[in-house]
Amino acid sequence: MSENAFVRVTRDGPVLTLTIDRAEVRNALNPEAHAEMAAAFDAFAADDDLRVAVVTGAGDKAFCVGSDLKYRAATGLDIKPATGFAGITERFDLDKPVIAAVNGDAIGGGLEIVLASDLAVAVEGARFGLPEPKVGLAAAGGLHRIVRQIPAKWANEIVFTGRLFDARRAAELGLVNRVVAREDLAGAVAELAAAIVANAPLSLRASKAMMRDGLAAGGVAEAFAGSYPAYEAMLASEDAVEGPRAFAEKRIPAWKGR
Repeated sequence: MSENAFVRVTRDGPVLTLTIDRAEVRNALNPEAHAEMAAAFDAFAADDDLRVAVVTGAGDKAFCVGSDLKYRAATGLDIKPATGFAGITERFDLDKPVIAAVNGDAIGGGLEIVLASDLAVAVEGARFGLPEPKVGLAAAGGLHRIVRQIPAKWANEIVFTGRLFDARRAAELGLVNRVVAREDLAGAVAELAAAIVANAPLSLRASKAMMRDGLAAGGVAEAFAGSYPAYEAMLASEDAVEGPRAFAEKRIPAWKGR
């Protein structure tokens, strides 16, 4: 358990959970909360024994509603870490899976966290949106992600109107993997995390890196021709020998992550 002021960090074996703990302001982030999230993600990235991160919010009203605008109005400050909103939106070299456990409204920067996560499970009743134009702002990096993750016309409507939409619509658009009853959120996320950590850690890292970097390469031919160090490291690993051997011997692989 962390001793942070605004972000609770808990560990359960290879799964790290980051809980934004500012329910009184619907889990909006101020500069200190941003810094705590960034530090937690730094630790996650550096620890080879950690395989999956889960991001969620305290309470049952909000996942995260973005920046703390009252704090910003009072101080004039909107300081974020180099790795972006919540320490994740501009973290482009993280090769481990991140799951957003959307326990409530994911609005503004909250939706940006969901867009930056690899998987998302949302509770029924959660609302999503990028309403920044309603307060004279823009969603910054969220704009680049949403137009790449859903059809442009739908992205345009979400951004230009600033309207909120529900979890079922988010699932239809592909912004979340599934929608569950509130009482089922923890179990659904735990099941998903368990399914991930059952696989070879270097295979997961190589897969995420190849999908991410392959998309940046342009066309499929360019992606195939690219160089992927994580993939080469996976092929040269002990786990690449263990996996086929365990399959042949009809047993569960004993992954070492090396």
